[in-house]
Amino acid sequence: MSGNSLISLDRLKSLIEINTRINLNDADPDTLLVSILESAMLMVKCEAASLLLVRKEIDSLEFYISLGPKNSEVKKILVEKESIAGWVAENCESVIINDVNSDPRFNSTVQNMTKYVTRNMIAFPMSVKGDCVGVIELINKENNGDFTADDLEILELLGEQAAVAYQNALRYRKNKVQLNALQYVVDAGKDYHPFIARNPLVLSLIENIKRASAINSSVLITGESGVGKELFAEQIHLLSNRKNKPFVRVSCASLSPSLLESEFFGHVKGAFTDAVSARKGRFEMADGGTIFLDEIGELPFDLQAKLLRVIQEKKFERVGSCDTISVDVRIIAATNRDLEAMIKEGTFRSDLYFRLNVLPIAVPPLRERRDELEDLCEFFLNKFKAEIHKDFLGFSEAAKKAIYSYMWPGNIRELENTIERACIIGNPPFIQLNDLRLPVDSENLQENTEIKNCAEELSLMKDRSLKNALSEFKKQYVERILRETNWNQTAAAKILDIQRTYVSKLISELNIRRT
Repeated sequence: MSGNSLISLDRLKSLIEINTRINLNDADPDTLLVSILESAMLMVKCEAASLLLVRKEIDSLEFYISLGPKNSEVKKILVEKESIAGWVAENCESVIINDVNSDPRFNSTVQNMTKYVTRNMIAFPMSVKGDCVGVIELINKENNGDFTADDLEILELLGEQAAVAYQNALRYRKNKVQLNALQYVVDAGKDYHPFIARNPLVLSLIENIKRASAINSSVLITGESGVGKELFAEQIHLLSNRKNKPFVRVSCASLSPSLLESEFFGHVKGAFTDAVSARKGRFEMADGGTIFLDEIGELPFDLQAKLLRVIQEKKFERVGSCDTISVDVRIIAATNRDLEAMIKEGTFRSDLYFRLNVLPIAVPPLRERRDELEDLCEFFLNKFKAEIHKDFLGFSEAAKKAIYSYMWPGNIRELENTIERACIIGNPPFIQLNDLRLPVDSENLQENTEIKNCAEELSLMKDRSLKNALSEFKKQYVERILRETNWNQTAAAKILDIQRTYVSKLISELNIRRT
């Protein structure tokens, strides 16, 4: 108020309403700022309003919110300290200037850029405990009028409330983002799976992981679907110096290509149709910790280049933003696909492959880890019998024989699902053979019989030479593995422990035909 007048009743009501709106909007700082500016414009009746945030790191101010004829052109323009707004921020004082062109502090850069002529203005600081966090400018009083001291004093009251509310809103949003990140970690990161290891190959991998725990190089985990690649990724994180930081998981196959970039890097409000608010990406959530990119072979080719940049520079931009964000994240990727073959096909970048494959870990399939079957079966049985409240004591001898005879093409995931199903349909005290409902049981349970039958068939052939027997056995064995892998030559080569090109050669030489 001026020296000889009180705040008008209408303005006092407006101020109370503004204060209520400010406190209601504390969850969204951007909405809050727009509300502040709209209210200020109504109170003093002016054409335009702007809020410039102080950017101490670059020693300038930046238009953050702008309302008026040129609002879209003004946003994100940087303003030098040698300006009216700069003077207000530096001195933390308000000004009324009814002829800006005659004021030596007026900087015409923005006016020249937007072609919007500023005649007069009120500029006042948003300050908290003497620290200016921003400057609000009210521009061009309506009807060619002049701004008054009464205008300024009511706006200063608004500015004090707005500054505190804005700081609270920023703090609220920061805490909410951290809470969401922590909740994500609790839901998807801290709930680590028990790790069961007895097989020498697996124990050797864990020892290698321990030796590499002090470094932060990228890791590429390969192996068939269901072998537990995610569990190995968890161990890499838990054995590293990042174990108390977030472990964030992303499945590159479960999200559509159009959503992956936003999931990785986040987006700003309005970046696309459904972007109703800004959102952090998984890389920001994982800052300081580890991000696990499962099924990396499904990553779209155009996004591979952006991932490569994050690995090399530790930087990225949110979708719809030009602001660069830096993160400190260790990347662990996993795939069941042959990335080298994909490189030859032109569907996976070789430079990304080499950046990911600094520390390669090849997880063996379950059929090569049969010494772990007993422990795994016991673990899953205890887990599911508790969930469904059935007191199973173990497996019948026939069920055990089936479990050890089966090839488990779906690996540990298939074993877990099989035991869960058996617990549901079976009755205590023991899981029976029929409860397992294994596919093609007869083929797997009679594997030893088939080998005997094969030997007998070979002995009855006209040409009983060892060379012919070996050739015929080789043909039947390779064909069997190809059927088991659904004629995937790369997967068959891994089982046979030979090169993929040699599998193709055998198919041709042995005259193997898919039936």
